[in-house]
Amino acid sequence: MKRIGLVLLSFSTLFYMSCSDADELALTPNPDVQIDSLTVFAVNNAFPELTFSKPLDLQSAGVDENRIFVAEKDGIIKVFNNDATTEDISTFLDITEKTATASELGLLGFAFHPEYTTNGFLYVTYTPSEELAVVSRFKVSETDANMVDESSETILLEIPQPATNHNGGQLAFGPDGYLYISSGDGGGSGDPDGNAQNLTNLLGKILRIDVDAIDEKLNYAIPTDNPFVDEENARSEIYAYGLRNPWRFSFDNQTNTIWAGDVGQDKKEEIDLIVKGGNYGWNILEGTSCFFEDDCDDTDLIAPLYEYERTENDKSVTGGYVYRGDALPELQGLYIYGDFVSGRIWALNQSGNNTLILESGLAISSFGIDANNELYICAFDGKIYELTTEIEVRP
Repeated sequence: MKRIGLVLLSFSTLFYMSCSDADELALTPNPDVQIDSLTVFAVNNAFPELTFSKPLDLQSAGVDENRIFVAEKDGIIKVFNNDATTEDISTFLDITEKTATASELGLLGFAFHPEYTTNGFLYVTYTPSEELAVVSRFKVSETDANMVDESSETILLEIPQPATNHNGGQLAFGPDGYLYISSGDGGGSGDPDGNAQNLTNLLGKILRIDVDAIDEKLNYAIPTDNPFVDEENARSEIYAYGLRNPWRFSFDNQTNTIWAGDVGQDKKEEIDLIVKGGNYGWNILEGTSCFFEDDCDDTDLIAPLYEYERTENDKSVTGGYVYRGDALPELQGLYIYGDFVSGRIWALNQSGNNTLILESGLAISSFGIDANNELYICAFDGKIYELTTEIEVRP
């Protein structure tokens, strides 16, 4: 794999990206969509009658699904109808008694099996203790579609955690039917144990497993085309590595490209396009900057598609989604993401052209999409928001 070159021209202008191994990236270029300068973006409380406790993830359960599910950090998933006027909400899953929640611990993400309507399988990643993260499978109740059978838990994967931060925690099924899992570097300043570059553990990685089969001594199977399957001193679950704390990744459902936001240390926040076997540089690099001045061999490392400087306000990227809904045609095909601390929201295209679209003022913990690919924003004020637009009237 060749290193992808990156040249920063300005904070929100064009990046140049080149790659001598285009087949390995397998990207479908998006047009350089230009957002009309007269378009003013705002956020609207999407469900004004509902309130959540530290919402961290929002999902739907299929293309014909009219419900929305929201995970709360303390260990609860709520379910309600996708109706702005709804006042009715119920608890879909409650694992608060088995979830450690200090620091960045908690119920961090969930995903529905692609065949959920027939098999009822839900996958959840959470931290049962300060030293462990797990990926578990649950099954919906046979008698109540709005409730999970909590006794149905099967722990698929355990990831030891040396600290209480940098746990990653996104789950998503790819177009190949495999479950992808983000895992942080295990915490501590600067990845002190070098976990992200160490292929013998699962920290600082994007993982990929087959939940529809079982290998010997596992509750899942390893896809045969995972990049390190045949390497003796590497975990076969690893799909990509060299990440610090990938806080939210997603698939573009038209190009199948994987987009990820990776939280920085002191200098850079970054957006990465994840490819099989890719090494994204941490802790050799932070973004495109050398992390250790005396040791910065960037051979075969993949630079971010886009990075921004950490400032007093901008310092914790929250990865989002490529917008594929109908309500906001101005954003069609653009990757929408934000910053947890500043509340800024940007639109980025696959050429690296980045545009600030809104100063929301929200503590943005996650983005999510419904069955119609419409975008939502989870915020730590306990609300779920949606983007809206209006045309600015100028004298």
